[in-house]
Amino acid sequence: MRGPGQAMLWFILTTGACNLSCHYCGGGFPPKYSPPKPQYKVEDLVGLIEKSDPRPVVFFYGGEPLVNTGLVIELIDLLGDRAIYGIQTNGILYKRLPEKYWAKFRTVLLSIDGRESITDAWRGRGVYNKVVHALGFLKDVREKLGGPETIIARMTATIDTRIDIDVLHLLKGLGFDKAHWQIDAVWSEEWPVAAWAREYYLPRLVKLARWVASRVKERLYRVIPFHGIVSALYNGGYNWAPCGAGRNAIAVNTDGRILACPIAVREEWATIGEISTGFKPVNESMMRECVSCGYYPLCGGRCLYAQVEKNYWSKEKLQELDWVTRKTIDVVLRVIVPSVEKAVERGEISLEDLSYDPLLESTEVIP
Repeated sequence: MRGPGQAMLWFILTTGACNLSCHYCGGGFPPKYSPPKPQYKVEDLVGLIEKSDPRPVVFFYGGEPLVNTGLVIELIDLLGDRAIYGIQTNGILYKRLPEKYWAKFRTVLLSIDGRESITDAWRGRGVYNKVVHALGFLKDVREKLGGPETIIARMTATIDTRIDIDVLHLLKGLGFDKAHWQIDAVWSEEWPVAAWAREYYLPRLVKLARWVASRVKERLYRVIPFHGIVSALYNGGYNWAPCGAGRNAIAVNTDGRILACPIAVREEWATIGEISTGFKPVNESMMRECVSCGYYPLCGGRCLYAQVEKNYWSKEKLQELDWVTRKTIDVVLRVIVPSVEKAVERGEISLEDLSYDPLLESTEVIP
């Protein structure tokens, strides 16, 4: 985790609206919780960022951030080269943002769930092809203008996901630089996560891990959940959720509230300040249920929102999710780490190569 005085991750919600209505999130936030446009002066936000952070990591978020590209352009123009930029987007509206701004992003996360049939089933008919077009555009921009540096496939793993097939389709088939996924959990209606994991997810996760282990130097960094766990093992571990929620990462909502987590626009516990008054980090006791677990240094509690917000999934289902997390870490330790150890011994990989900072790419590491 980042130490005192180091940069933070700032999620900037450009809008609460979204141009899609995916099955697992329903499409954006209600205007009463996250207005479609900012209700504050952008100059005030810039002032807060500059006062709080000498080298901020700024990620544009939504809703769908490209619904309001005006804020993206204005904030980048005002902050200039003082910040590191990224965006999480479905990419469909990519033409709304000029190429020179795309080139300023260090990281772009494009929402896509794997194969065309899987992506379109959950995100909407034709979405897959539109995201593929956006990917091609971004690669062209990178070739011409030198950025974005990293293009990540941001997946949601659902009951239909076959993780090895879908991840390799994105990495080998489409040529994404990296892939990261989160399991469809907590927001959606309860579903048999443990049964799915036993039959499909974990056995196929082993296959994906073996693919990484066979050429660990070239492949480890491309599968973010694996890389993040290995990094924690060799770099002292996580002492908080890897995403940094509420302590090393904050979200600025369109109504001016500062949130511990960018999806927690409704929840009172998540409001930790306002642009006009500043903010304070959340209390460390919010992760108290996880601290005593032996897996905590390698997962950091997985997700602050899931640990605190108990109004969605039952305790039983959350325990199933915790079981899947532990089994995922076991796969990494059993299948990938031995190959990492051998590569380190041979001098093919340095400990520096193993380091991964999820805050620089706005990833949660643990699915």
